[in-house]
Parts: sequence; structure tokens; C-alpha cells
Amino acid sequence: MSCGCKTSGDSAHSCGPKKTATGCESVNTCGNSYKLSVFDWLSNINNPTSNRCDFVEVRFKNDRKSFYKNVNNIPLHIGSVVTVESSPGHDVGVVSLTGELVKIQMKKKKFSEELALKIYRQANQKDLEVWQEARKKEDGVKLEARKIAQRLGLEMKVTDVEYQGDSSKITFYYTADNRIDFRQLIKDYAGSFRTKIDMKQIGFRQEAAKVGGIGSCGRELCCSTWLTDFRSVNTNVARYQQLSINPQKLAGQCGKLKCCLNYELDSYLDALSNFPSSSTTLDTEKGRAFCIKIDVFKKKMWFAYVDHSIAWYDFDIDLVKKLISKNKRGEKILPLEDLKQPETSVQTIDLIQENSVDRFEKKNRNNRNNRSNQNQNKPSNNQGQGPQGQKKSRPERQERTERSDKPERTENPNANSGNQPRQQKPQPQQKAPVEKVKSETTPNAEQNPQSNPNKKKFKKKYPPKKDKNA
Repeated sequence: MSCGCKTSGDSAHSCGPKKTATGCESVNTCGNSYKLSVFDWLSNINNPTSNRCDFVEVRFKNDRKSFYKNVNNIPLHIGSVVTVESSPGHDVGVVSLTGELVKIQMKKKKFSEELALKIYRQANQKDLEVWQEARKKEDGVKLEARKIAQRLGLEMKVTDVEYQGDSSKITFYYTADNRIDFRQLIKDYAGSFRTKIDMKQIGFRQEAAKVGGIGSCGRELCCSTWLTDFRSVNTNVARYQQLSINPQKLAGQCGKLKCCLNYELDSYLDALSNFPSSSTTLDTEKGRAFCIKIDVFKKKMWFAYVDHSIAWYDFDIDLVKKLISKNKRGEKILPLEDLKQPETSVQTIDLIQENSVDRFEKKNRNNRNNRSNQNQNKPSNNQGQGPQGQKKSRPERQERTERSDKPERTENPNANSGNQPRQQKPQPQQKAPVEKVKSETTPNAEQNPQSNPNKKKFKKKYPPKKDKNA
């Protein structure tokens, strides 16, 4: 199972069993398990010339990279762990790019070939053990360094710590707003860690790149994945794109304006070049009007009167240019309400019923109506009053009342002689005492059920009181 480390032509390198579903366990040697990864798109193309590039790109912790010269012509590929020259001692890194693309990167970053250090050898087992042990101590050193800086009362934040490959030097990356006096701090660091100390200040954008995270767009931060050059972003970029100047929405995790505001700036500037100036005013017969809003996508401009700015009128930029040319000739244009053309309403058909609030309730409503119709057409087997047609003409509220009184009507199955035996339902024994109490309280109603046709209405208006002593 390869992890992408063999893209430079050497297919012998592979992470093998260390590759898992969550990634490569060997984060320090795997070619694609680090930030700001590089894709060698010339790996399968043979060099037409005999000249071979002697420079390689070597990465270290996080986003730190540098170019080194392969003076000994060691066969290297992406993912090879090498021991390189450093000051003092030596450092251990991983090859991230080889071939002709290294020259292009060196030219892009304006890296001089004379300043390139050399590669000693491929890292042996001892170099790897010292390097791994140093990497494991970085988290503890970072916490201890923060405690020392806090004890000294320094207004700084230690963001990251990096050990050199031979553990002869520690580099502390920090962020601070003001100048920091390191004289006592370096003495305390050297006494605690027993090695050479190097302090390096970084910006807040570089801090976010080292820490990493998820942006408001839901994706990983650009600065920690592919963005290497940090351009300045100001509030004019948001104004060109018609965005509200809200620091909470425009700021990223670094506390600065988002770098992605620069991505579409050129497109907005190109579109705004065809627009008249936003400070344009129109002289109408009703008064002076000024531009209050611009829509870049619809190519429209909104105007309102200076004296009455509540009503807005939108016009196409072609019409606005004609109106401006009339004003330059000294002519006043018609009022804005007369120039406004009525918009033709386009009737749309909602095929998937997105605008319907009760689109999920229609099916249940139809089932409920069908069920109520079936209940009205169903004959009543336990009703002893009149023919079946009387029940159909009653309202639904009276029908529910009759259903609630059903046990009372069927408490004496022998009272209705007209019902067939198959329609009689035996009452459960647990309701017998309740029926007895009802029979005692209303003896006249059971003796002559046919003589009182308004029995149900009488019971609904004046329900009989239960005897508490029964």
C-alpha cells in the first residue's frame, strides 16, 4: 500500500503496513502526510537533456522548507530522509521535491544557488532515533516555555517549538505585539533545556498556518494547506465586493482579514470598470438624486432623491450612462418614478413544491378526510334510536358524543329487541359496577328509552351527577 511517496519515479519506497485507514503512521517520512504537500507532475517524463538537477527541496517540521545541493549524487526520491548541513551540527529532513521543478521553485522564491547548503547522506538508524526522540519532547518543552514566559511577565505567546535533528538547538516560534526583552528569558531557557536557544518571531497568519484548523467555509485553512505567500488585505477589498464591514465576519482565525477576500478581487474590479462612479448624481425635474447601491451581478444601480431617500429606483448601467450624458449637456431628466419601467413578472412553476409550507401534510390530510368519510358511511350496530339514516344527517360533534356514550347504551342488551343477536357485544366484568351506578342514577331513562328522543341532547347539556355514596 503506497501513500504517494513514489511519485518521483522510485517505486521501491512505500509505507507498507504502516499505512492505515486514517493515514500513514510515519508522519515524518511519508510524502503526503504533511502540510503544503507538493505534486511532481514531471515525475513520469524523462529529461531530454543530459544535465541533471543537483538541487532538491527538503522539508522540516510543518511548513519550513529549504533547498540543498546533492554534492555526492545520492539517489533520492520524495520521502527520503536525509541528513543535511546546519549551523551548528546537522539537521534531519525529508525530501519533498526533486528534478527540474526544483529549479522553477528556486527561481520563484528567488533563492540563490550559492547559498544552498549540502546534503551529507541518507539518514541512518542512529540519526532517526535521535530525531524521533527530539520530536517527542517538543510538546513538553512548549508548555514549560510558556510557563517561564508567563512567570517573567512577558507579553508574548510561544506558538511552536522545533528541535534540530541532532538535538543541538531549539527554535522557539512566538507572536507578540510589541518588542520583547529576551535577555533574562534566554538565560532561563538555556538553564532549563541545556541546549542552544533560538528565538524567531512570526506573524499571526504564520501562526494560524502552523496551528491549522477549519475555516468558516468548512474546509481546512488555506494557509496550512497550500498558501505560502501572505498578501496584505485591507477593508477596501470588502468595499469593492459590496460586503458589509463587519470584523467578526471578515476576520479569520488569525484575527486578520481573510486571505480569500483577494481571490475574486480582480473579477470585481474588472466588472466595476464598466460601471459609472458610485458618487454619480443625477439632476431630475423633481430634484437631485444620488447613487445609494450597486449590484455587480445584475449590472444595476439604485438611486434615491436627496430630500426623500426612502424610495429607491434601480436602473441598468446603460440607461444610467445615457442619463449622465444628458446632464452633461445641461438637460434635466424626467423624475425617477417616470423613468422606472414596470418589471415583467415571470410566472414560475414550483415543480418540487419548495415554497409550500404544508407540502408534507397534504398526504396526511387526505387520509384524514377519507377516514372521516368512511366513518360517516359505516352503519352503527349499537345505536337503538331511529333508522340508520338519522346518524348520517347529524354533525360530527354529535357523532363523537354518541361514541362516548356507547357503553351506557349497550349496558342492557335485552332492552332493544330489534337488534340481531350477532350485533350484541358482551360487556366486560370490570365495567359492571360503573354501569350499575349509572342505572341507579338514571332509572327513568332505561325504563322507557323510546319515549325520550332528546335523551342525548339532555345528557350533553345537563349531565347527571354521580352519587358519591353509591
